Amino acid sequence: MQPLAGVRVLAVEQYGAGPFGTMYLANQGAEVIKIENPRDGGDMSRAVGPYFLGPDDSEFFHSFNANKRSITLDLQTPEGQAVFHDLVRGADAVSNNLRGDVPDKLGIDYASLKAVNPKIVCAHLTAYGRTGSRRTWPGFDYLMQAEAGWLSLTGEPGTPPARFGLSVVDMMTGLAMAFGLVSAVVAARASGTGRDMDVSLFDLALHNTSYLSTWYLNEDVVTERLPRSAHPSLTPCQLYKTADGWIFIMCNKEKFWPVLCKKLGRMDWIEDPKFLLFKNRLEHRDLIQEMLDDALSARTTEAWLEVFAGSVPSSPIHDIGQAMNNPFVAERGGIQKFPNPANPGESFRMAAHPVRSSGAEPLNKPAPALGADTDDVLSDIGYDTARLAALRSKGVI
Repeated sequence: MQPLAGVRVLAVEQYGAGPFGTMYLANQGAEVIKIENPRDGGDMSRAVGPYFLGPDDSEFFHSFNANKRSITLDLQTPEGQAVFHDLVRGADAVSNNLRGDVPDKLGIDYASLKAVNPKIVCAHLTAYGRTGSRRTWPGFDYLMQAEAGWLSLTGEPGTPPARFGLSVVDMMTGLAMAFGLVSAVVAARASGTGRDMDVSLFDLALHNTSYLSTWYLNEDVVTERLPRSAHPSLTPCQLYKTADGWIFIMCNKEKFWPVLCKKLGRMDWIEDPKFLLFKNRLEHRDLIQEMLDDALSARTTEAWLEVFAGSVPSSPIHDIGQAMNNPFVAERGGIQKFPNPANPGESFRMAAHPVRSSGAEPLNKPAPALGADTDDVLSDIGYDTARLAALRSKGVI
């Protein structure tokens, strides 16, 4: 049994942030039913290239929608709303990642649904929230990184501001939505009363400035970019040169500095008052960089990683291919195979889900075809063949 077996979520979602969050629920056994509009080809990410398993079956889409089901349903019609309400009666939650003014218009908020199911949880992931002056604005990950200060912290000083290499605001907001949804479902099962749960890309991006915003709000300190991706206060914690490239070292506890010195054969650095504590090393960051560059340039990155293994927190700098081919990834079972829906008998691969449930094998159902589960899902709630045919003839499903 997966931990969320028996939880049913109706997901009015598309593209990245919302689907990423509900995939975490699906991977833990929740029944996540994607509700896709039959008039526009469903989730737009089905067509996001450049790589596809089959027609309108993009690898991008699979990366966000494994282990889900799909039904087609036009929520903008009275008949579609009636079907949706029938589904809500047997569901635990409704999730969406629509523009802030759309959930109440579509009737997928708690005020609209509590009469149908008082225990229903409505989880909303929006760009700028469902209230305020920007509730009608579209918004995307990189815009949030820019406005919340992330670009000012990323990259080398003196170069143009840089975004984070992945859509991390989308992904973390999706996780926050999933966490809020499960939290509210736990409460609803205990109390009998559901609620709205809200998270926005903007709020998440702002909150994740964390200690940097705390420093500004209380000490008026504006943290800036530092060379070689250095930590703003802990030293050594950055990129250093080796004989054949780079290595990232993070001595983020006091105990690691003397260990690093011993591994480098520089016992004299341990008691040097210039390097005794974090505050001392921060004052001499540039000097430490020169010293470590010189010492580390004596060997290759791979050689140093063997010396430091398990003693000094350190890492090579990999590209995506090297990251996937890392022997430790194989050791951890970090690549998962999924049946290829375009070629039965074959498989395709994706990075494995990071949350592992003891005693339960990871689920590996590929993302569903558009509307693949419509008949089964609606039949389960009592719709007969004639009713399904009538809805289909009207374009409702």
